[in-house]
Amino acid sequence: MAIQVKVPTVGESITEVTIANWLKKDGDIVKMDEVIAELESDKATFELTAPQAGKLKIVKQQGETIPIGGLICEIEESAGVTSAAVAQPTAAPVQTATVSAPKATGAIKEMKVPAVGESITEVTISTWLKKDGDFVKLDDIIAEVESDKATFELPAEANGILRIVAKEKETLPIGGLICKIEVMEGGVPATTNVVPAATSTTQASSGSQYAAGHASPAAAKILDEKGISASSVSGTGVGGRITKEDAVKAQQPAKPQATTQPIAQQTPMATGARNKRAEKMTSLRKTISKRLVSVKNETAMLTTFNEVDMKPIMDLRGKYKDKFKEKYGVGLGFMSFFTKAVCIALKEWPAVNAQINGDEILYHDYCDVSIAVSTPRGLVVPVIRNAESLSFDQIENEVIRLATKGRDGKLSIEEMQGGTFSITNGGVFGSMLSTPILNPPQSAILGMHNIVERPVVKNGEIVIRPIMYLALSYDHRIVDGRESVSFLVRVKELLEDPGRLILGV
Repeated sequence: MAIQVKVPTVGESITEVTIANWLKKDGDIVKMDEVIAELESDKATFELTAPQAGKLKIVKQQGETIPIGGLICEIEESAGVTSAAVAQPTAAPVQTATVSAPKATGAIKEMKVPAVGESITEVTISTWLKKDGDFVKLDDIIAEVESDKATFELPAEANGILRIVAKEKETLPIGGLICKIEVMEGGVPATTNVVPAATSTTQASSGSQYAAGHASPAAAKILDEKGISASSVSGTGVGGRITKEDAVKAQQPAKPQATTQPIAQQTPMATGARNKRAEKMTSLRKTISKRLVSVKNETAMLTTFNEVDMKPIMDLRGKYKDKFKEKYGVGLGFMSFFTKAVCIALKEWPAVNAQINGDEILYHDYCDVSIAVSTPRGLVVPVIRNAESLSFDQIENEVIRLATKGRDGKLSIEEMQGGTFSITNGGVFGSMLSTPILNPPQSAILGMHNIVERPVVKNGEIVIRPIMYLALSYDHRIVDGRESVSFLVRVKELLEDPGRLILGV
């Protein structure tokens, strides 16, 4: 009897997949759980395994796009093949494990990608901390998983033998199968990793057929984007398989020198190098793009500007920065001054600290200030909770802690959610003036810029002062012009007279 193999459900928003690669040919004999094809969606690439042993009959060809539930192939069950497949594991010599106490229960615990955030649709297996066949205990950390927003640890959901399904650097949709645990009762075995599962035997035998020189789904995408053939790349994975890391390091082989044209046909303009390259957008960059476009389309965003004489703050820092660091162990930066000034102004103009919630305006009696941090992977915006109640040294410590975790890719989802107002500092990159874009669902964001000495008039005289331009972008649906301008003027007053920050006046 033939079993029909159809496109599985791989995610809520995914409606179709494309056959990226057939790993078996029409008419081949396949074994149960053997990888027969690679499927590709708009979010991830994953492997298709045979649900039973038998003869493969391909229905859809490589490159074809099929809706969820569509027929991909059929596998005709064969008595000879089935018995051979069943008998094969017993034919090989199997070393018996010496077990002290635990007993196999026969239960298999499937561990799938958990829901880690509303907007996260896929994750990547960053690092396996345990090996296939290892004995793991409940809540042991077995892997590190990475999303477009944060990296988190994956704990074991049962005691037993670990069987890895998703390899390192593979990308999986939410709900995708990561691994299985053969549940055991009792203590730790005296020796583990000596009883190969039937699926491991099958994968090893099939791996010897196509693993060498074959790219994993994630690696194949990267090689396609670089225009590099898999045959020119050496694989470091199991059985010589090309991993994502191999693909990232791969370089385009040098092309032979082109034949020189006759002098009469040479084009004088074609003298310099005209190389270009295309790189796939990361998940984080895609998320940032969607959110920024959404802000422009769904808010009435305006920006108002002002300038601040930074001399009073710079004089205060110069006078006390050494004592401050000696006492608190952290440097006195500009961010603590701006955060304190913003919190005072937000209390006086609560609409700037509000957000739209359906048909209501939600006001906040606290100030959770988001700070924009530039990382190699893109811009992240961790949150300083209850900034209005923190001292200068507490704010500086929190800024350093969040910025460090952001650059290391260790920020949690909780540390990036729930801000009520944002501050971004383009001045560290030399920006003189900009119009920062809102961080939804917040209604306003303050942009800091570089400090430049300019001539200004003070008490009827022209003097040179260190000036910074400030920009406040706001959602005009909530914040009116009077409130936005008054808020920024209040921030300016507090910064130009730092004593106000201490006294709160």
